[in-house]
Amino acid sequence: DMEHLARRLAARFPALFAAARRRLVLASSSKHRCLQSGAAFRRGLGPDLSLGSDEVEVEVNDALMRFFDHCAKFVALVEESDAAMCQVDAFKEGPEMRRVLEKVASALCLPVEELNADLVQVAFLTCSYELAIKNVTSPWCSLFSEEDAKVLEYLNDLKQYWKRGYGYDINSRSSCILFQDIFQHLDKAVEESNSSKPISSPLIVQVGHAETLQPLLALMGFFKDDEPLRANNYIKQAHRKFRSGRIVPYAANLVFVLYHCDQVKTSEEEYQVQILLNEKPMAFHHSNETISTYADLKNYYKDILENCHFKEECELPKLNATAVDEL
Repeated sequence: DMEHLARRLAARFPALFAAARRRLVLASSSKHRCLQSGAAFRRGLGPDLSLGSDEVEVEVNDALMRFFDHCAKFVALVEESDAAMCQVDAFKEGPEMRRVLEKVASALCLPVEELNADLVQVAFLTCSYELAIKNVTSPWCSLFSEEDAKVLEYLNDLKQYWKRGYGYDINSRSSCILFQDIFQHLDKAVEESNSSKPISSPLIVQVGHAETLQPLLALMGFFKDDEPLRANNYIKQAHRKFRSGRIVPYAANLVFVLYHCDQVKTSEEEYQVQILLNEKPMAFHHSNETISTYADLKNYYKDILENCHFKEECELPKLNATAVDEL
């Protein structure tokens, strides 16, 4: 997937990738699968960039690619908190999941008490993995109808929503360190272009996780529904925007493309930006257009760029220390 992604992007932006062949900046999380993805992306760009070991020249940067691990507030109040997943747990016990459980138990000739939502979800994931990776229909798939699949999709979306999406502010706020980093790179390119210097980093590739990308997209306000996803509004959310399987599929990718435009009326229009999610252009919130002047985009996200401070955002709220002081 990553090798083919590199080839498609190189075909889409030939001049940019030609300029970047010797100046590729490649950063990754420390996880082996990410390092392998980064190496595969580089292989897709041709033999010139595949010299030596697969993992050479990849800068490990967990502070950016796994910011969630470094955010104490997120880890304590969401990642490790059972209470944070109350909507997910409630849906597991709700009427929609109960119907799926009863149906699966009946098909397997088991008492329904011997099954639970987690076991059924494992069977469903086994079915979906075999279909996606091997393109075979697993025997597990025969247990589920399309309606069952929608219920199990909602269960997963609920988890992603509350753990990585809009459920809690800290989920997305913790990603501002990555968001600001992206704009620092864009600023530097604009500054170098204005000074008629060659762009020092024409192509920057950062390899992370679905858990890196989902909070970043939430921070930017994409795929936000009018109402939160809850255990009791499954039917109401049938046409929801927040569908994690579509937002962060295998090899999900978010691309910021900065354009320098010569034939423009004002200096504001000289630099323009496009955002591609999984290779499809996304409309910006402030304009509903798929291209924006860089100035307008920076202005729209001014608050996050100027007022989101990772260290302060991620500090755990201090408890009243009076009792401790008295000991």
